[in-house]
Formats: sequence, structure tokens, C-alpha cells
Amino acid sequence: MHSLTAAKRDSILLTQRQASALRALGEARGRQELYTHQRAETLAALRTLARIESTEASNRLEGITAPASRVKGIVTGDATPRNRSEEAIAGYRDALRLIHESYDELAVSEDVICELHRLIHAYQPEAGGDYKSADNTIREWRADGSVRVRFTPVSATETPAMMRATLDAYHEADRDGFEPLLAIPLLALDFLCVHPFADGNGRVSRLLALLALYQAGYEVGRYISMERVFWESRETYYEALEKSSHGWHEGTHDIMPWLSYFWGVLTRGYGEFETRVGAAEGRGHKSERVRAAIERQVAPFKMADIERECPDVSRATIRKVFREMKSAGAIDVTGRGPGARWKRE
Repeated sequence: MHSLTAAKRDSILLTQRQASALRALGEARGRQELYTHQRAETLAALRTLARIESTEASNRLEGITAPASRVKGIVTGDATPRNRSEEAIAGYRDALRLIHESYDELAVSEDVICELHRLIHAYQPEAGGDYKSADNTIREWRADGSVRVRFTPVSATETPAMMRATLDAYHEADRDGFEPLLAIPLLALDFLCVHPFADGNGRVSRLLALLALYQAGYEVGRYISMERVFWESRETYYEALEKSSHGWHEGTHDIMPWLSYFWGVLTRGYGEFETRVGAAEGRGHKSERVRAAIERQVAPFKMADIERECPDVSRATIRKVFREMKSAGAIDVTGRGPGARWKRE
């Protein structure tokens, strides 16, 4: 039933490509320290952007949205929540801050998991932190209005025992020296299959994975939002989860779709991190780097895409370059405001 039992672990056979992916991630973790000793200005900008994007994207995956300006204000503390969606965003901000500031002091435990759930509900009338009292299902709402049950999680009565068993299996795998890049995504998978809370399970699963990654030395999520990558690849995210949860109750599930997807997200995160820090350290005026980032775009893009590529460049400078290139006929825009799409001419 669990993905981290000794028998299930022993049955894992990696292809050469999968083993290479794991080695590459290990090498990226090794280079991480080198990059995190680069310019403080660049790293601070990346950290701020990652917190904003993570808070927005993880909530968006659950259908919780707010204007980008409001999300930024709430995450940075310049705005207070004024509706239920913004209350959820503020709660995720606090849970994310706890992990970023105290990950080395937190245990992967029921108490910490319940505290993360309590935090994401802290600004809402319904208190968090307690396991579900009624059975739940994971559903898909189709475009025609029909509903499909993707997965039936563990019952409410079985949940406490199953959560203890899930965490026991994770810690046993750790004591046995099991590869963290296998154990961490499988912990997240089992958590989602148990689905211990009435709501908020997706958000807590992503926070839990981030915590475990930090403790294993994979800290790229501090600078690049993994939640944003999950959101941008959401169709594959849900597809991989569904494939790997099929047969979970019987212990016959195929863990590889979810593992491969998770590794891909982490690989993309490290690639973005090294590209952005490397670009910031390279020679050239900031305006020239903005122009170069625009010229690399092959599909319609937003100004926010360029801001992510040039995190240490002010928005005023980026807008100035956009105006200059538009006046020169190098780029054109469709739409207005945050939803405006630009393209190269």
C-alpha cells in the first residue's frame, strides 16, 4: 500500500536515463553552494520572487486566485488579506516562511504536518491542523459539467494509523540510506493518497516536499519556485499523480510516472537557477541583458517572464527597454495590463 516499504523499495529498477537524471541532480546540488555565494543582490531578488511565485502558484493549483499585485503585496507584507482567497494566500505565505527560516529545526512528523495545515488556514474561520472527520475523494470537474472520481483516499477512521505508517516508512528509508530523491517524491505521493485533511492536501504536500528537499540539501526552491513549475506543467502533474496512484491501495501502483515528473521539475528548477545567477554575474549593462532576454523569446511572452530572467534589474529599467524596443519596431504587444502578451517582430 505504501510506496516506501522495504519490499517496494527493493523492487525499484531504474533505466540508464533515470539513473543519469539522478546523477545530474546530485551534481546540481554540488554546484549549488558555488552559486549561492554569488552577488547578494541577485540572490535576494530571486528569493523574493520565488516566495511570491510559490505562494501564488500553489494556491492557483487549488483554484485559489488573486490579482498578481495583491499576491505580491500580501507576500511582502505590504497588504492585508481582504477576502477568503487572500486569506488562503496569507496562510501559505506564513507556512512557506516557516520552512524557509526553520527547515533545519523541523521534523518530518505529524506535528509539523498538522502545523503547516494550521498555518495555511490561520486567517480563515475554519481552523486547520486536524485530520479529516469524514471520508473524501479526489475529483475532476470536466468541461461538460460532469464529475469524475480520480482517486478514493484512505478513510477518515484509517487516516491516523496510515499517516503514522507513512512517516515511519519514510524515516526507515532514511535510516537505511535510501536515495532522498526517491524517498521525497514517494513521501509526497503517499501523503496525497492518504489525503489526511478535509482540504489543503495539495498545498501541504508541496510544502512537505520542499521541507524534505531542504533537509536533504536540495535548496533550489529557495531561489526558483517549484510550485510555479508544477503550475506551468499542471496537466502533466495531475496525469503523473493519477497514473502513480492507480493500484495504490493494493500496492500494485507504478511509481515511475510520478518520480520522473518530480525529477523533471527539480531539473528545470536547477537549470533556471544556474541560468539566472550566471546571467546576473555575466558582463554587460542591465539594459543589454534585458534586450538579450527578450531576443531569446521564441513564443509570445509577458513582461513578468523577462523579470524572472533578470531578477536584479528594476522594473523601471525593464519597462524602459520594452518601450524602446517597441518604438524601434522590434517587439509588439497584444492586450493591456498584466495579461499583455509581447512578441518579437
